[in-house]
Amino acid sequence: MATNGRKVDVEGHELKVTNLDKVFYPSTGTSKADVIDYYSRIAPVMVPQATRRAATRKRWVNGVGTKADPAKAFFRKNLERSAPSWVPRADIEHKKGTSTYPLIDERAVLVWLAQVAALEIHTPQWRFDEENEPLNPDRLVLDLDPGEGVELRQCAEVAVWCREIIDGMGLDAFPVTSGSKGLHIYSPLDGSTTAEEADAVARELARALQADHRDHVVSEMSKSSRKGKVFIDWSQNNGSKTTICPYSLRGRMRPTVAAPRTWDEISDPELRHIEYDEVLRRVEEGIDPIAEMGHEPSHTRGRRGKAEGTRRANRLEKYKSKRDRTRTPEPIPETQVHHDDSESAIESEDPIFVIQEHHASSVHWDFRLEHDGVLASWAVPKGPPGAQGVNRLAVATEDHPLEYATFEGTIPKKEYGGGEVAIWDVGTIDVDKWCEGREVVVTCYGRADGGLGGEPRKFALIHTGEKTGTSGAGNDSHWILRLTKHQPQPGRSGTGPSISTPVSPMLATLGSAKDITNSKDWAFEMKWDGVRAVATVTSATVILSSRKGHDLTATFPEFGDLGKAIDRRTLNEGDVIVDGEIVAFDAKDRPSFSLLQQRLGLTTKAKIRSAQERFPAFFMAFDLLACGGRSMLATPYGERRSALREVVDETAHLRIPHADPGDVDHAIALSQQLELEGVVAKQLSSVYRPGKRGKTWIKIKNAREQEVVVIGWRHGKGERSGRIGSLLLAVPDDEGQLHYAGRVGTGFSEKDLDDIARRLRGRERKTAPAAGVPAADRRDAEWVRADLVAEVRYAERTTEGRLRHPSWRGWRRDKSPNEVTWE
Repeated sequence: MATNGRKVDVEGHELKVTNLDKVFYPSTGTSKADVIDYYSRIAPVMVPQATRRAATRKRWVNGVGTKADPAKAFFRKNLERSAPSWVPRADIEHKKGTSTYPLIDERAVLVWLAQVAALEIHTPQWRFDEENEPLNPDRLVLDLDPGEGVELRQCAEVAVWCREIIDGMGLDAFPVTSGSKGLHIYSPLDGSTTAEEADAVARELARALQADHRDHVVSEMSKSSRKGKVFIDWSQNNGSKTTICPYSLRGRMRPTVAAPRTWDEISDPELRHIEYDEVLRRVEEGIDPIAEMGHEPSHTRGRRGKAEGTRRANRLEKYKSKRDRTRTPEPIPETQVHHDDSESAIESEDPIFVIQEHHASSVHWDFRLEHDGVLASWAVPKGPPGAQGVNRLAVATEDHPLEYATFEGTIPKKEYGGGEVAIWDVGTIDVDKWCEGREVVVTCYGRADGGLGGEPRKFALIHTGEKTGTSGAGNDSHWILRLTKHQPQPGRSGTGPSISTPVSPMLATLGSAKDITNSKDWAFEMKWDGVRAVATVTSATVILSSRKGHDLTATFPEFGDLGKAIDRRTLNEGDVIVDGEIVAFDAKDRPSFSLLQQRLGLTTKAKIRSAQERFPAFFMAFDLLACGGRSMLATPYGERRSALREVVDETAHLRIPHADPGDVDHAIALSQQLELEGVVAKQLSSVYRPGKRGKTWIKIKNAREQEVVVIGWRHGKGERSGRIGSLLLAVPDDEGQLHYAGRVGTGFSEKDLDDIARRLRGRERKTAPAAGVPAADRRDAEWVRADLVAEVRYAERTTEGRLRHPSWRGWRRDKSPNEVTWE
């Protein structure tokens, strides 16, 4: 910028800059070219603070002048008529009319403002939404203004007092030396507070400080009371007020800046205001103390052009070099990548994310975020954190194509990343901050049934500086993945804080003790031999739902007293939803599935009452899905279990069995000693995924059991002559096609045989509904519709896929054939 006038290209926007040699700060010789250069270089950290905020400018068209002859400045609200057409803008209605303001959503706007000598940028505490409608404030600000005889260090002392109160409110506090006289303190708000409410909170905070420190602090507007004290100006939280934007220059005699500082700096007795060249050095060294409060504007995909497509292709070279399209089913873009190819990945105007559960040489979760036309990717060995205060190691890997957001399947074992890949959650993101290679802050909006529990979750990825030999996001490094201190309010993506419909229970994956790599990360429950159910308890009633969503309330009237197990104040706040198992116990106090069978399928009140007296049922509660109307699905299992004990008391028909961390082998041995079905291991950090089967819940059985579809029967002989001799069984494959699985002829009681005959009556068909039935088993077979599910216990599975020595356990009225798979 040595010439006096020229056209420059700023990220695709053409702009004419003139009078570059004009001196704006005579005391330091700082020229217009220097100012333009500053705003261009500071944009990566300043734009996130200013974006979507109405920018009021203070302009010095002839520079600031000298101390002896200071130049005059003027405030500008309305957008200049000479403003380029590409400058984003929004309107605000004032009492005297409507004003159009520029929005500093990109670097080019800052450069243009420097060109028109707008040294100072002032912004309100709120932003516009994408429809240019004002939102609630996203920050609270206190302006610590020194009165006569007060120095900056005294403002710093008051700032520390402010921080103590703000911390007590559960908020963060970020200090900024204003570059003029005093200090500003910013605290992020979640957007649920109106400007009036924020203004009232700031006023009360200022008054409280004045009450505690009358000799040092004043909160009254009267200037006569400020001498020798620090005035806490709370009024800038008014929706019509503005504050100097962080990183803005000041129109002082020297080019000072409203500079974000660390609290260690605030405590330094030598604290002073700093100038633009110092601020640039700090930022280039990675010092951006207020970064967490920034918001990166989301750019629509429609603005992507050929240049971005080229960048995307280049960023995917490493991804493609590791894969052979003839050997792996993963998506591999062609060499020529067009800018709109990504539209086929997920239909969304917002950037996307996907978290994939990846069972490769070791189990890990792949955390992928859309950025610059690709999916920036990290491998997270222990999975995304489900609670605040938990740090997870995240290893940056190569960028992936956007099409990978829909990939699920098997990568061949000998290929890179060989193993099973399943989508754990997928959706859109708001990018709050993206400092390449240093820090990323995003809010993820996943699926209602996804691993994040259907609620928005705000994550921070922070680079630690440790090298790993992999690359991604522009850096070879270890990162830390964690939830931010302040989480967004649920509801943006259609999910909310409450659960209004029956929840489909989360399912466990069949496994063994070998799947538990570190017992301290797991809790172990006994596996109850019963029927899964979810109880929704309201202030007026109890509703019991089966795994398929069928209403079981009338079938088990004894569970009407579950409402007594929960504190009335909690129920007044909203529903409580509890996951559990309905169990009947035999004379030895062991779960008996055959006894429970006597309770299922009854419809008349008399039969239900009679069965209730003979075979009482119990609800074994083991998870809390909602409390006081608020969803707990995204809360880690360990915390849900603790909350269950606090919220729910045991009653005559409700029990809360133990879920103990510890040794998996000990848990298995105990289940065998108690003659129970087995153990369910649950990862303490796991979230609840309705209707999904994942490896964060693992069931370890003491005996082999298999759900089957009954497809026919054979005639009995001898003592069973004239009755059913055996049942013919099938299990669907991955495509839903039924395949013969053998026959079961043992384990039936006389009552079972009569019940089976009644259930099969009227279901006859002429042909076998399953493939692979051998001729020997077809002889005298009677075929039935394949719409009934049962359960058998067996010794092993043969190479032909048949059950060896199966024994009848009973009907599974809570299951449908399309839910049956090989365990």
